[in-house]
Amino acid sequence: MNSTVGLSSRHKFAYTWPLAWGVAFAVVAFIWIGGDLWQWAVKAPKELTWKVEALGSCTSVRLCVTGFFKFMVSNEAYIFPWTFKEFTRFVAACIEFPYQIIRSFLASGFTIPLSGGESWQSPPISWLGLTVVLTAVAYRLRDWKLALMVFLCVAYLAVFGNWESAAITLSSIAVAVPIGIVFGALIGILGYRYEKFERAITPILDLMQTVPIFAYLVPVLFLFGFGPVSAVAATVIYAMPPMVRITMLALKTVPLEIKEFGKMVGCTKRQMTWRVLIPAAAPGLMVGVNQVIMLSLNMVIIASMIGAGGLGFDVLASLRRQAIGDGLEAGIAITLIAIVLDRLTQAWASRSPAPHHETKPTLLQRHKNLMLALLILVGTTAISFVAPFFAQWPEQFEISTGQFWNDLIKWININFFDELEAVKVFLLLNVLKPVKAFLLALPWPGVLLFLALAGLQLGGIRLAILVVSCASFILITGQWTKAMITVYLCGISVVIAAMIGITIGVIASRYPVLKRSVLVFIDTLQTLPSFVYLLPVVMLFRVGDFSAMVAVVLYALPPAVRYTLYGIQQISPSLIEAAKTSGCTKRQLLTKVQFRLAWPEIMLGVNQTVMFALSMLVITALVGTRDLGQEVYIALTKADTGRGLVAGLSVAFIAIITDRLISAAAKKRKQALGL
Repeated sequence: MNSTVGLSSRHKFAYTWPLAWGVAFAVVAFIWIGGDLWQWAVKAPKELTWKVEALGSCTSVRLCVTGFFKFMVSNEAYIFPWTFKEFTRFVAACIEFPYQIIRSFLASGFTIPLSGGESWQSPPISWLGLTVVLTAVAYRLRDWKLALMVFLCVAYLAVFGNWESAAITLSSIAVAVPIGIVFGALIGILGYRYEKFERAITPILDLMQTVPIFAYLVPVLFLFGFGPVSAVAATVIYAMPPMVRITMLALKTVPLEIKEFGKMVGCTKRQMTWRVLIPAAAPGLMVGVNQVIMLSLNMVIIASMIGAGGLGFDVLASLRRQAIGDGLEAGIAITLIAIVLDRLTQAWASRSPAPHHETKPTLLQRHKNLMLALLILVGTTAISFVAPFFAQWPEQFEISTGQFWNDLIKWININFFDELEAVKVFLLLNVLKPVKAFLLALPWPGVLLFLALAGLQLGGIRLAILVVSCASFILITGQWTKAMITVYLCGISVVIAAMIGITIGVIASRYPVLKRSVLVFIDTLQTLPSFVYLLPVVMLFRVGDFSAMVAVVLYALPPAVRYTLYGIQQISPSLIEAAKTSGCTKRQLLTKVQFRLAWPEIMLGVNQTVMFALSMLVITALVGTRDLGQEVYIALTKADTGRGLVAGLSVAFIAIITDRLISAAAKKRKQALGL
């Protein structure tokens, strides 16, 4: 009897959602057709304003944020015992002091004043000595293969004339990474110890990881001014959240037996944390360290816009000059630094523990490798006084592929201009402009209604409230039109990237040889700095929405490929064999079995593709888009903190809406498949 009632209720419920969606579409169509009668619904409202005499100019969200930051840098805001302005200057001094020392060691050398107003300039660390030391470290940590890779990567920086810029970049990274690791780990430990604190910081971490990179620069520039200090501060803010999350996760996954052992031997809370949990969670924590390094390098080009210098500035300058070759070489240099640091940290994390000695070794025996490295660095730097080759790679022997890439783009433009222009015009007229017009004409109450229904169906009332609240923020802050342009560009780019990526992933899953090549290709795409994608695109298609779309598709492609591959490969071989035994053809095996079972992972890949696309769209503001990214960029040029943060939060809320809906859909699909 109960089972019959259950089936009946489910049968009735199956008609509920189609009916609800049908009613919603009918309501939206009614508003759309009668646009003249429903002007307020068709045309998005401007920025919601109010008037509060006590707050002065605080008449909107944007102006309130701007006023808050102006108040903080005035002499009236206190962080005991300093004013906030004095506090920021203290933080800036704490960052600038180690930065200048490291930069002097690596890039510029030390200026030592002498009597009579004269000074003596010491050379920086020898490029040859540093190359030898890094190669030896790689060999010591793993094997000759890693050593050879490190040697070739570091040698590239010298041979292609990027050594000085790379040294400036490493100076910023050498300051930002330790700060990000230490503060991220400390916050993560607090989150692990106190559940309420973890719940409080989780939404903050979500926002920090979804707000566009540009948006970080606006308040940082306002607080610290233009220069490398601001760049380091912005890099720390951007790179720290993964360290916090991974620290909490790593501490939670420490085996219960280890925790019980710590309690049995009488560890205090502090001893349990630092002598038991942290050592046990070290492999997981190293993942966080690796993420901080990678994200710091990802910030290099963005940070150059507020004074970081180095390789990021070289790429940015190349984009402004449309010199694809120079920009590509500097971008590859950033990628190679990321690869070297990634491989070295991974090798250090997986190294074997040092052997136990019966007798206590001397200081020299304990640190003989460090002493040898210092001897090499000091020796080669001393020789560079008389041998310029040790100080800098000779300019006449530098290699450059810049002219080759510039000539290649020129040749493509000359010989294939008509074909490229035809593709561009066709997609603009038949895809981009119609979709843009449709979204801009869509009544905003209809969008909120669709989001509410999607949230209810996929995740319940809480998800519906979340997505509608995020969309309402965009509406009341006057960002609706720019948000629709962002959605249009992101949506088209994601659809194209997903179609290409899923197709490549499916094909690569069938051929192991092709799979290896595809993985190398998407790894290369994922490590290239985002600005590098703009260089060839702008030179081939000039500025505009189409150029932005092409750059976003290229940048957002890797997750779709990677998750499709993973989803198909994680299917149990017994299920594949059962399908073959039942007589499935290759096409049926793909469409009826593999694709359906891998669908949750594929959807997560699409989710990541959306996140990549949104982060890239903010950067494509440099090529003439008129979306939220352009709003953030304008705010940066005007140092308007309120405008930048409101636009940045709007992008973050679009990302959160997409992420929560797709994740809920993937979860429901997994439950339906019994996974």
